[in-house]
Amino acid sequence: MFSVDTKLNVNKKSSVRSRIAFHTLGCKLNFSETASISREFDYKKYEHVDFTDIADVYVINTCSVTEKADKRFKSLVKKALKLNNKAFIAAIGCYAQLQPEELISVKGVDLVLGANEKFKLPDYLNDLTKIETGKIHSCEIDEVSKYVGSFSLHDRTRSFLKVQDGCDYKCTYCTIPKARGVSRSDSLFNVISNAKKIASNGIKEIVLTGVNIGDYGKGEDGNKKHNHTFLDMIKALDDVEPVERIRISSIEPNLLKNEAIEFISKSKRFVPHFHIPLQSGSDLILKKMKRRYLTSLYSERVLKIKTLIPNACIGVDVIVGFPGESNDNFIETYNFLNNLPICYLHVFTYSERQGTEASIMKNSIPINIRIKRSKMLRTLSVKKRRSFYESQLGKKLSVLFEGENKKGYMYGFSENYVKVRTPWNPELTNKIKVVKLHEIDNEGYLRSKDL
Repeated sequence: MFSVDTKLNVNKKSSVRSRIAFHTLGCKLNFSETASISREFDYKKYEHVDFTDIADVYVINTCSVTEKADKRFKSLVKKALKLNNKAFIAAIGCYAQLQPEELISVKGVDLVLGANEKFKLPDYLNDLTKIETGKIHSCEIDEVSKYVGSFSLHDRTRSFLKVQDGCDYKCTYCTIPKARGVSRSDSLFNVISNAKKIASNGIKEIVLTGVNIGDYGKGEDGNKKHNHTFLDMIKALDDVEPVERIRISSIEPNLLKNEAIEFISKSKRFVPHFHIPLQSGSDLILKKMKRRYLTSLYSERVLKIKTLIPNACIGVDVIVGFPGESNDNFIETYNFLNNLPICYLHVFTYSERQGTEASIMKNSIPINIRIKRSKMLRTLSVKKRRSFYESQLGKKLSVLFEGENKKGYMYGFSENYVKVRTPWNPELTNKIKVVKLHEIDNEGYLRSKDL
């Protein structure tokens, strides 16, 4: 256990509302949790403002996946203190659980909350007085077993709905199990109830999030076994009438069963978009990563999707520069991805994460080679996306438009994740419009004559 103070001092009574700002680093799961945590604050005591505004409290929901996220945290602290050097700075999230001492040592940070404690953030903000030494409230990750649900509202045309947390996998490069604990799930009743709440707020699209959502049902109602399965959940959600669209954020290939693909191919609400982590196209590297599949299973899943849903968009996570990844291993990955009917890549340059098995492996890849390989795969991603977009020309797709004016333009996504750009028109905000796509503009976005 970390040594912590049990309580903060009680703040003097005041009729003036404190201004509070939130910033999220990392994944959609973090966004859903930030949104739910922020709703716990009494609007009579707190005024929510943008992170770029002057605030009394700045809350940063941290990420531990990459070194870049760590550096970003320090940059955000500096920006917040530049806006208000007396502001109270709180860090929550994955990195706050993994490395609380490191975060509290950052100049200006007053409070660090771990995996359990972050959901009680309002309780720790009774006194906003800055002190010389910040406080840590964090338990050991083995003690984190309770499931806390969350979902986002109002900030976007889509909502991120958390259905699962934690992970029981032992991938050698990953810190997430140490940051979030064991795999556990929301009850199916709560998932359905939250989906209805989201839809009742006028949000058109729900994105299902979690650490390992294909493992849904494990840890439901405190039961270590599966009360329900991922397939049970998506079947139940497909019958929730107010919901118009449901998107799956990311799912492990070994947990994306053929039965689920077959169901989604005929679904009323689930869109034809899959994001399936690969990490490497080399079976040798996959084994070193301790992934739970080989390339043969991965290609089977992709081909199954494309057979049943030819218009589906398939995104892929891939890591380059993993320890021991030879040039031949990388070329194997490149060719594997090049030959698959996928649509885009999320490329991660491997970075050593403290406490992981991979961080002490031999045959570390030089940084310059990691960067070179990353650039090659990002170039391949551009090529894949362009090819997919070209295949959509002349087709009619349903586009959900977002409400942000970006230099005179607005954007929307089709059901199969095609990004469409059109001149700003506020009447299109949060509307699903069927359009016929006719060209790819100079910025690489699809356009329609209908708009």
